[in-house]
Amino acid sequence: MRPLPLIIVLLVLDHVAFNGSRIAVSLFAIQQHSSALTVGSLIALYALLPALLSVAAGRWIDRIGINRPMLVGSIGICLGTLAPAVLPQLAALYITAVLVGVSFMLINLAAYHAVGEMSRPADRTINFSYVAMGFSTSAFVGPMLTGVCIDNLGYRSTFLVLALFTVLPIIALSAKLLPNAAPRAAQDRGVNGQVFDLLKNPALRRLFFAMAVLTVGWDVYNFAIPVYGTYIGLSASQIGIVMGAFAAATFTVRLAMPLIMQRMHPWGLLSASLLMAGLAYLAMPFTHSVGLLMVITFVLGLGLGAPQPMVLTLLHQFAPRGRAGEVLGLRTTLINTSQTVMPLLFGAVGATFGMPPLFWAMSAALLGSCEFARRAGKRRPWWQFISAACQFADNTCECVDPAARLYGAI
Repeated sequence: MRPLPLIIVLLVLDHVAFNGSRIAVSLFAIQQHSSALTVGSLIALYALLPALLSVAAGRWIDRIGINRPMLVGSIGICLGTLAPAVLPQLAALYITAVLVGVSFMLINLAAYHAVGEMSRPADRTINFSYVAMGFSTSAFVGPMLTGVCIDNLGYRSTFLVLALFTVLPIIALSAKLLPNAAPRAAQDRGVNGQVFDLLKNPALRRLFFAMAVLTVGWDVYNFAIPVYGTYIGLSASQIGIVMGAFAAATFTVRLAMPLIMQRMHPWGLLSASLLMAGLAYLAMPFTHSVGLLMVITFVLGLGLGAPQPMVLTLLHQFAPRGRAGEVLGLRTTLINTSQTVMPLLFGAVGATFGMPPLFWAMSAALLGSCEFARRAGKRRPWWQFISAACQFADNTCECVDPAARLYGAI
């Protein structure tokens, strides 16, 4: 099997277990009469250790390649999803959140690093789109499968089913079916530097800022939909279907990414994405029906799902030589710091004021960032961006230079 399809298959299987566990943990905590703040703390724990360890993990992957980190991560997800099946208590959910969160961080970093290193510069956005479609597939399957299993089998059996999705990745990685792609070359191993030196690059700074806003939008979605769905009386299966509509939207927009990238420059795409997501959050508190909530979450999925492949491509292109894993680790650190802090904040806001103010605050942040993205996209004439994009597509220069010119519109 070729490396890219195998990476995507392994990612999909592990991500079903990861994503399903987050839904099951949230709903099981609610079923145990936990408060919104408790649910928020559980979701935050999925990101706590990744926030602290991602840069170190990225450097490790730069040194040794991807096989061992992905194997360790798959085993960790298996053990984490088994914990509530063995001990169906609230305490086990904390073990699951910590273990599954740090384990999937290893898998995610290693896979993105491998795809970036295996791809030609002109192919990276397309290949990252394929990976993103894999994530969209698992994000669609995970919540729906989890909801159906909870309603029909109960929580313990649901966690067992999720653990089964890690078996094939463990077997494949133990057998070393995946090539150990792109460990750092010996001459590059001394090129470390301070991690925050990476932020001296203006293009990387702007990318990280844009990514931060989108990350908070994802965080609100992951936390708030199970809580809001329970609040308006939806069953676990109905909540899974609503979240499946979000995943279907991310899959659709990523499937169309090659066509979209021909017609829109990066900041134009980001501005449109932020606008759609902001309007979706603005409308969400006004609906109490499954059908309308599915439509709104579909629009939200279009907005939040579109920019990721482009952001990943440019992050990889701008990474200093031998530090691609570290740059991805810093990205993961920033994302997981948000995912650690924000659910606690969201839980406190939801417990105090209810869910509508949370949705409206997120809408205001996204719409404000939409205006920032719109202005950023006007810094250089559109024909200069098209010229740079054509040069990038033709791959006529050194690896990092086309990306620098491509990003010159920012």
